[in-house]
Amino acid sequence: MNAEAVGEIEKDGNVLIIRRIHVTYQLKADEEHRETVERVLGFHAGHCPVARSIENSIAITTALEMRT
Repeated sequence: MNAEAVGEIEKDGNVLIIRRIHVTYQLKADEEHRETVERVLGFHAGHCPVARSIENSIAITTALEMRT
């Protein structure tokens, strides 16, 4: 599995602030596993130390790309 994260930065006065992060997970798996993978992605951020640390200040979104 690979993951690509893209941050969106805005200026707040004279300071650059990360406002949003979008993570795209690229997973090599058969389509038959999609339901399980999507279920796991639905709750994994709640168990991720980084996501939990920034969740109240930076919006985090995710997407999934599955390849066989």
